[in-house]
Amino acid sequence: MGKFYATLGVSFLVLLIINIAWLIFNLILWSLDGLQVLLQGMNFVERVYYSVLFKWIILADLVWFMFALIFAFSRKHYKTEEAYYLDYNPIIEPKVSVIIPTYNEEKNVEHVVNDYKKLKFVKEVFVIDNNSSDNTVEIAKKVGATVITKPINKGFADSCIVGFEQSLKSNSDIIVLTDCDRTFSAYDVDKMVPYLNNCDMVVGTRLIQVLLERGNQNGMFNTWGNFFIAKLIQIKYFSLLHMGIVSLTDVGCAHRCIRRESLEKMLVDIKNDYKKDFDKDGWLFLPYLNMRGIESGLKIVEIPITFKKRLGQSKSGAQKKSKGFKIGLRFIWFILKR
Repeated sequence: MGKFYATLGVSFLVLLIINIAWLIFNLILWSLDGLQVLLQGMNFVERVYYSVLFKWIILADLVWFMFALIFAFSRKHYKTEEAYYLDYNPIIEPKVSVIIPTYNEEKNVEHVVNDYKKLKFVKEVFVIDNNSSDNTVEIAKKVGATVITKPINKGFADSCIVGFEQSLKSNSDIIVLTDCDRTFSAYDVDKMVPYLNNCDMVVGTRLIQVLLERGNQNGMFNTWGNFFIAKLIQIKYFSLLHMGIVSLTDVGCAHRCIRRESLEKMLVDIKNDYKKDFDKDGWLFLPYLNMRGIESGLKIVEIPITFKKRLGQSKSGAQKKSKGFKIGLRFIWFILKR
């Protein structure tokens, strides 16, 4: 199904460009030469009717639409068995472990660790340090975090996996993943955890204006890019009955909560996929987690969370349009071909 979906996605983009180019070309002719020159003795309907290029474009559009219908109806009953409907499995007196990947975050790590430690159900905070060259490790230890130091900077994805493994060695039944740049608020965990009574993983979305701090790094390009790529994931796991097994609007949000047994269910596959799919940066890891969760049979819910201005320098550089565009293209290709 991955190759079929990739073909549909790529051909859609090609056809979209062709259709827009044809429309723009004709509009330019109208604006430069006037309507009468364009028509050349024929009315508009006749000119369109006799246009060979237009006929090929329409034929290509119809063929694409036919294959899109085949894809849709082939997924009519995708994940619609009993296991994917309402369930209630409450976690009584939850015990929460928090994973914080870090790299040169000495200005933020104390605040972030303390922010999560003050939550009622948080039992342990794991700081997974990516070989920082500043005082991140010393400060994290001073404020009571369990620090895992890596001798080599292997990137964000590796830190997440190390954190998952460490959290499963504890007796926690909920694992929280977050960032160390103060963009996320610990108190959002209190509204994410109750959803785990009905699902396996809760992910945040940073696209709700009234929950955003003014001046945050997600500008218009990042916002709509995240939304578009998130919908690619939703359509990839499409179900004609329910518009897919998950509803997503934000593909790059790290803040999420996972039930222990759900993480255990997919961790082996995560580690195997990591060896072949992720580079040092590992920014594909966040959309991948959503996709791996779906493929592992997890029920995922996305909810609005608060999002603040980043303190310190972005490690991804995604706030720069050129870098963000490249990351976005990698996201799109990864989702299409997987």
